[in-house]
Amino acid sequence: EEESEEEPKLKYERLSNGVTEILQKDAASCMTVHDKFLALGTHYGKVYLLDVQGNITQKFDVSPVKINQISLDESGEHMGVCSEDGKVQVFGLYSGEEFHETFDCPIKIIAVHPHFVRSSCKQFVTGGKKLLLFERSWMNRWKSVVLHEGEGNIRSVKWRGHLIAWANNMGVKIFDIISKQRITNVPRDDISLRPDMYPCSLCWKDNVTLIIGWGTSVKICSVKERHASEMRDLPSRYVEIVSQFETEFYISGLAPLCDQLVVLSYVKEISEKTEREYCARPRLDIIQPLSETCEEISSDALTVRGFQENECRDYHLEYSEGESLFYIVSPRDVVVAKERDQDDHIDWLLEKKKYEEALMAAEISQKNIKRHKILDIGLAYINHLVERGDYDIAARKCQKILGKNAALWEYEVYKFKEIGQLKAISPYLPRGDPVLKPLIYEMILHEFLESDYEGFATLIREWPGDLYNNSVIVQAVRDHLKKDSQNKTLLKTLAELYTYDKNYGNALEIYLTLRHKDVFQLIHKHNLFSSIKDKIVLLMDFDSEKAVDMLLDNEDKISIKKVVEELEDRPELQHVYLHKLFKRDHHKGQRYHEKQISLYAEYDRPNLLPFLRDSTHCPLEKALEICQQRNFVEETVYLLSRMGNSRSALKMIMEELRDVDKAIEFAKEQDDGELWEDLILYSIDKPPFITGLLNNIGTHVDPILLIHRIKEGMEIPNLRDSLVKILQDYNLQILLREGCKKILVADSLSLLKKMHRTQMKGALVDEENICESCLSPILPSDAAKPFSVVVFHCRHMFHKECLPMPSMEQWDNLMLKDGLMMFPLAFSGASIALMEQSIS
Repeated sequence: EEESEEEPKLKYERLSNGVTEILQKDAASCMTVHDKFLALGTHYGKVYLLDVQGNITQKFDVSPVKINQISLDESGEHMGVCSEDGKVQVFGLYSGEEFHETFDCPIKIIAVHPHFVRSSCKQFVTGGKKLLLFERSWMNRWKSVVLHEGEGNIRSVKWRGHLIAWANNMGVKIFDIISKQRITNVPRDDISLRPDMYPCSLCWKDNVTLIIGWGTSVKICSVKERHASEMRDLPSRYVEIVSQFETEFYISGLAPLCDQLVVLSYVKEISEKTEREYCARPRLDIIQPLSETCEEISSDALTVRGFQENECRDYHLEYSEGESLFYIVSPRDVVVAKERDQDDHIDWLLEKKKYEEALMAAEISQKNIKRHKILDIGLAYINHLVERGDYDIAARKCQKILGKNAALWEYEVYKFKEIGQLKAISPYLPRGDPVLKPLIYEMILHEFLESDYEGFATLIREWPGDLYNNSVIVQAVRDHLKKDSQNKTLLKTLAELYTYDKNYGNALEIYLTLRHKDVFQLIHKHNLFSSIKDKIVLLMDFDSEKAVDMLLDNEDKISIKKVVEELEDRPELQHVYLHKLFKRDHHKGQRYHEKQISLYAEYDRPNLLPFLRDSTHCPLEKALEICQQRNFVEETVYLLSRMGNSRSALKMIMEELRDVDKAIEFAKEQDDGELWEDLILYSIDKPPFITGLLNNIGTHVDPILLIHRIKEGMEIPNLRDSLVKILQDYNLQILLREGCKKILVADSLSLLKKMHRTQMKGALVDEENICESCLSPILPSDAAKPFSVVVFHCRHMFHKECLPMPSMEQWDNLMLKDGLMMFPLAFSGASIALMEQSIS
């Protein structure tokens, strides 16, 4: 039920100090509120001015009987007072201005003009049996005008701007002080209630909105301007009731709160024991008005002094518009209600143990809160979670709440240690800014080491090694390993600690023992190649592929020779290493190629033949010997072929493998006529082999040679198909030859034409060219003289006279043979220049 309880909207406190002293001897009868001070009237005719804390600042003895009402103007400089003996006083609090009048009947109400301080607004109204308007004339004389009478005593009045609202026994009226017209009459709903016992409550929400509370009825009235076309003899304004609803209890006072209402209610209840009606505690409700009903926002029962003896008329609700303060006035008590601020909201949340919401509210409004600190709320939240047993949540909240305060972190860690929950806070400890004392981290590590090896290992991995004293933790782990020397978790963690301590040798040894995947990363990261020269076998046993890659990538640090020597007793690992080396570079490990023949033969025969083909350094005799010993036919055939003994290789294919296709393929590769002859001789008495030969040798050997040797009557499988294929192959060859011939003829003709065009091009002859015979410039210095030049296609040039003069037939033959070009030149200098340009 407590969890579902709604937070109150208001907070309450008694107005004490001077008020307490006054009400011990007297009783409050009325009160009015200004932003700067309060004015309290009593049953003994006194008026007290109080500050907002209730301290008395001034006292006025107005009358020997009850003060009925006090009114202040907006400036707070003028006050009007009326009493039960008919006295009326209006005077300046800070000036000598004063008005006194005594009437022959009790004056119940008084209201001074809101702007009374102005000389043009010296007006006030009083109400007894009739409502009088007093106004000071230009000669400083006061004159009165009756605004209303004949409907019983005037019991309530409120003046706002140019409008005066009052209530008598029949209802509520509003008077426009400017137009001097009464603009409305709102009748009383429940006429059964005595108006003196259940008086009307009036308040202005703004200059045009009047709120009326009477009995259990509430009406919200809006003063509106009447349209000019509707005027006639009617007032310029009219009133519209915009909302009307009933309440559960009798209304003693009203006040606006934004778009809501604050209602002070007088409550009567029936006793279950005596079944008699009695006065209960008054209620202060905040309601949301609707058009025909209302919604209750909050409701508080107030414990005021003497509430059992009070009547509805004894309660009053006054309010200060500027600060949203509400004063509940009763004869023996004055209670102040005010809107709750963020500090009050946080107080309520803490009281209800809603710490997370309180913390969030404080963070959002940290600039506005005055009585609370975010850190204090956070610490209270952590304590609450710990008390409730939510240790993990409490530890997680420490990150946000404690922030960078190292002292608070250490304090909280010790608190968690006291309740045995160090494990809960360990994941959230700060690891950088701030850094706590090493003892804090060591304390937590010891806690895990005693009960949770996996958790201990996790912290070692996650925490930087400089947070704690590494040697202390190493010793603690070694002590535990004495009890359980094969515990892999502890061994791995010890290796990590050695790594933090730069003791890489010990770390590497543990990783290798554990066959841990991080061993290669450790070697690379810290350049531990000098430490693994005697541990190569261990690395290869752990992960041969990674180990070989690492060794080959770092040949400059661990030589090939050293690796081969270390793996001498483990030939299968030696083969893995040398094979990977050979795949990377065929020449680097050439000194070990002879050894590799045996290794391939023993551990990896499928890769032996590719090795023999790719290696140019392995001894063929040794390889042939090994392959013959192990009866490796394919490898032996390859070696025999490579050593030039093709006939023996072919014989082995035919006799050992009995694979005609392979034999034919081998013969094709060798392209040796004698080899084909051997193949035909071997196959001539074997019909399946003859079929294979007929199908495959058509393009390498004349099939007639094979066909002529086939014995008559020999049954050869698929002979017809083979002969058809031979004919088709022959026909294809003829077609290919004819096609190639056509292409060659076309190409020859094209090239001949290209050559002819090239040889027909002119050649540039200028002063820089020389005669290849006499070595003098080819062109004479005097261009006017006739001269002749012979230019060959190779660009060699001669004076014609420098060449022996053959016959015309010889020149023609020479020109056809050598591509000679002759230029008999006998031109002037200008013609030569033109000729040169044309030739170029």
